[in-house]
Amino acid sequence: MKKIVVTGADGFIGSHLTEALVRRGFEVRAFVLYNSFGSWGWLDNAPKDIRENLDIFAGDVRDPHGVKQALKGCDAVLHLAALISIPFSYHSPDAYIDTNIKGTLNVLQAARELGTARIIHTSTSEVYGSARFVPITEDHPLQGQSPYSASKIGADQLAFSFFTSFGTPVTIARPFNTYGPRQSARAVIPTVISQIANGAKRLRLGSVHPTRDFNYVDDTVGAFIALLEGQGGLGEVINFGSGFEISVGDTVAMIADVMGATVEIETDAQRIRPSLSEVERLWADNSKARELLGWSPRFGSREGMRRGLANTVAWFTDPTNLAQYKSDRYNI
Repeated sequence: MKKIVVTGADGFIGSHLTEALVRRGFEVRAFVLYNSFGSWGWLDNAPKDIRENLDIFAGDVRDPHGVKQALKGCDAVLHLAALISIPFSYHSPDAYIDTNIKGTLNVLQAARELGTARIIHTSTSEVYGSARFVPITEDHPLQGQSPYSASKIGADQLAFSFFTSFGTPVTIARPFNTYGPRQSARAVIPTVISQIANGAKRLRLGSVHPTRDFNYVDDTVGAFIALLEGQGGLGEVINFGSGFEISVGDTVAMIADVMGATVEIETDAQRIRPSLSEVERLWADNSKARELLGWSPRFGSREGMRRGLANTVAWFTDPTNLAQYKSDRYNI
């Protein structure tokens, strides 16, 4: 596994993963979304030595011909490209079918035709919906409570079907709520940090009672690399989670404490999910990742999350980084 293509390399997790792979000596083809600005997304801000060692491919996973071209000559593909915002999926569900399902089909078909040795498809904990039991194992029922999660269930099932039907060497990585530097403001942790950093005393948020399993981005990246470098997991679904459950409200309190701020929460109606669509509880069972990959989170537990939040706050409060976020607007 020497030459790797990463789809979605320009995004939050993808850019961190791409940088880590280069540092570990892999040849990386970074598949970024084509745009007329010539932007490589977050990779534009990567250190010079990283950028100089990247093979950039600008395209769109919705285009099967471009996807096949991107995978040529590569030993493995880490497929992270996706539309991820839940609120935007209420607005434009068709786009999620095209990108998340058809885009995944294009990657799988190209990998099958080219004989790619390893395909790691990225899922999401949202496919579980509200937990029916905790901690959530990979055998938990799948529940499409938003168009986004439904599209990811479809993509996951396609990936599994290529393994069972054609022997395509697919593994489904299922990260829980990843956070850290560069995350989009459509997520709660950047929303809270950016509002406080810009002087807000009353935070505009949606529901704060749901619980989540927040996984610091370095841990998520470490799990991807452990999976890539390991020999097991073909045809498997593997949770990447911290194993630590915390409510959104308690997360806000922890962020405020890290930032030395006193804040109040103001409910913003436009940020509330439809009642049946809200995922009330997520808490990962990560024992499969520990056993198969020898991976364990370095930022698990309350103390670990506090360290991860401190790292995240340090990045967001850098004026150059903070200026890229519009904390006064609701970003869907």
